[in-house]
Amino acid sequence: MRRDEWDATNATGPGAGTTAARPDGQRLVPLATALLQDDGLILHWSEDAESLLGWTAEEAVGTHAARLLTEDGDGPAATELLERLTSGKSWSGVLPVRHRDGRTVELEFRTYPVAGPGGTLLLLATASDTAALHRIEADLAVLDGIFGQSPIGMAVYDTELRYVRLNESLARMNGLPVADHLGRRISSILPGINSTEIEQLMKQVLATGRPVVDARSHGRVPGDPRRDRAWSASYFRLEDSTGRVFGVCSSIIDVTERFRAEARAARAQERLATIAEATARIGTTLDLQRTAEELIEAVIPRFADFATVDLLETVLRGAEPTPIPDDRGAMLRALAVGEAYETGLAGAVDTVGEVAEYAPGRSYTECLRSGRPLLRAHVDEEVLRGLVASPDRVAPGLAAGIHSYLMLPVIARGMVLGGAEFIRMRNPEPFTAADVALAEELVARTALAIDNARLYRRERETALTLQRSLLPQEIHRTLGLEIAYRYLPSSVTSEVGGDWFDVVPLSCGRVALVVGDVMGHGIRAAATMGQLRTVARTLATLDMPPEQVLTRLDETATGIGEGQFATCICAVYDPLERTLQVAAAGHLPPVWVAPDGTARRIEIPPGVPLGVGGVAFESVEIPLPEGALVALYTDGLVERRGQDLDDGIDLLARTLGGPGRTLEASCDAVLGALVSGGSDDDIAMIMARVLPLPADRVATLPLSGGGRLPGKARRFTRSTLAAWGLSALADYAELLVSELVTNALLHADAPRRLRLFRDRVLTVEVSDAGGQTPQLRPFAEQDEGGRGMFLVSELAQRWGSRLTRDGKVVWAELELPFGSG
Repeated sequence: MRRDEWDATNATGPGAGTTAARPDGQRLVPLATALLQDDGLILHWSEDAESLLGWTAEEAVGTHAARLLTEDGDGPAATELLERLTSGKSWSGVLPVRHRDGRTVELEFRTYPVAGPGGTLLLLATASDTAALHRIEADLAVLDGIFGQSPIGMAVYDTELRYVRLNESLARMNGLPVADHLGRRISSILPGINSTEIEQLMKQVLATGRPVVDARSHGRVPGDPRRDRAWSASYFRLEDSTGRVFGVCSSIIDVTERFRAEARAARAQERLATIAEATARIGTTLDLQRTAEELIEAVIPRFADFATVDLLETVLRGAEPTPIPDDRGAMLRALAVGEAYETGLAGAVDTVGEVAEYAPGRSYTECLRSGRPLLRAHVDEEVLRGLVASPDRVAPGLAAGIHSYLMLPVIARGMVLGGAEFIRMRNPEPFTAADVALAEELVARTALAIDNARLYRRERETALTLQRSLLPQEIHRTLGLEIAYRYLPSSVTSEVGGDWFDVVPLSCGRVALVVGDVMGHGIRAAATMGQLRTVARTLATLDMPPEQVLTRLDETATGIGEGQFATCICAVYDPLERTLQVAAAGHLPPVWVAPDGTARRIEIPPGVPLGVGGVAFESVEIPLPEGALVALYTDGLVERRGQDLDDGIDLLARTLGGPGRTLEASCDAVLGALVSGGSDDDIAMIMARVLPLPADRVATLPLSGGGRLPGKARRFTRSTLAAWGLSALADYAELLVSELVTNALLHADAPRRLRLFRDRVLTVEVSDAGGQTPQLRPFAEQDEGGRGMFLVSELAQRWGSRLTRDGKVVWAELELPFGSG
């Protein structure tokens, strides 16, 4: 609809009868019409004339207009009115006329001569109330003033959403003259904005009649084609009192600055959200690679389309970071790589774990050397060549659409640890100074976490090295006993613990099994563990019984320092007697499994932890038949949060129960049943199974009855060694046996038994009823005796004695010839 069509639709022409109506149905400007003869006789009288002057058509028709509408009827006023109306030509003007109720009404007249029947002259007269006209003119003037002077853009659209009217303010906003808008739709004159969305909204207003307030539009207009702008618009439907819809009216405000401020605030809020999320995400573990991955996860896809984190190879090897010399490049290992979508860059960068060398002149290397961010807001081929590690990566980078690049050194404690790269491809915005500030905050947090992880790794490796060096490096084969063990560091605790175990070979084929647990974690606990293990090993080799070993260990723990406590269990197995002597210091009881598969815990006096001081320990001795199994362990194996400790021990016993498994399989079964989900503490465990003792390894001679016992013992020794293929040792062994038996006869009065035992060495032992251990005594040349134990000491590789319940045992060892073990 054109402007002239719009005006014609909403205005009343001659003979129309009325203009637009108010919602209450009253005429805004009644337009009276009358048809007169040339003598002023009224031939026609309209409804609006009746409404305006009060005379009905029946009263007016056939009456002279001058007499009806003037006071004097035939006076000067009537004459003037008659002359005006019957002049025979068009005329317009304002005349006062009489209303039916007697008051005077000023009317604006327009007269039009018309030809009547037979060529008679008739006159068509129209009249309107001047007061109503003045009121309408004022309203129109106000509306024109609003349209013409308002700084707010205003427009009227027809039902086809074409411009019908708009003001200069809107024309200036759009950058086009008013005339270029009329009759055209928004989509045709403003293609650079979201016109489809706007027109859809206007259609909804036309269809529903519900106004829309603060509808946002945005884009670029011909008046400002290089900048994005934003507008706030309100729309309402135009209709008359009958509901007839004429179109849509809009008011539009330019809110570009507010939009940009809101966008800046939104970006700032997003940056804060990114920082908050990254703070919660980065540094959750003390793992270097995981920390780098957490940074990648925090920035993709919100901040970058592609990101990498690389660390200097020297830093990953454990060395302290040092400045990069000007004449040297940088060796970096990729720690984490991430992308928001299939960018195609994954094959053009270092894969995780790969080491790449950056030449001294590369931008990347210079950035690491300077410690300052490297921003390339716009990337082209030349820029990319200076960034990549090798020229063959330029083409894939360009093909992927890299257009903006940001790299920041990973700096902690003032030293560069590596670099983090951020790349945009699908994200159209280049990196800005605000992005650099955000990235610096994220990378700084990551650098701190990486440095903590690096230092932790170094400390942990140091502690683990110390701990491993203090644990047994080799478990010697023990005759008559099969041994298996496991040691598992905690899967939760970030520091090493103080758990330890040891297998100590003793004289006469015996073996000591020791398991302990220093309370606490860290290097101090590991160092305390090392001290206690060394002392325990030394004490065990002195043939001390388990309770004495623990007593001396308690003294050692007390002297180490306040607050250093440990639990320990010490067990000594004698394969010849098939007995196990056990004592505990606040430690959990061993689990014993009979040859038939029946499992139970060994009830022993629990004792108090080492370091308490001044408390005696007790030991018990139990027989171990062939096929029996014993398990010693630390509390990390059976203790779980929220679970009773006895339940864990019972589960261990049930798992070990039942025949048919090898010792190694039993260890694996125990760990599978009790430690499948990881443990909060370190775990140390030893399992030992009694094996049959080969008959050709032990020979026993009772030393009782009459006769010369030393000679009898020598003959027994020579014949036994000959049977074992050890005749080369017969002379030395006879001398040792002769001296040991003689010494028992002289000083103990009751030698009981000679036993030869062949294992890693040849052991000669003589038991007697005496309780006094032999000593090396000084002697003079003229002395006839006292040389026996001196001779034993010279002949034997090692010798010693130990007390038993009914006396003592004196033993000596000879090294076996090579190849005879």
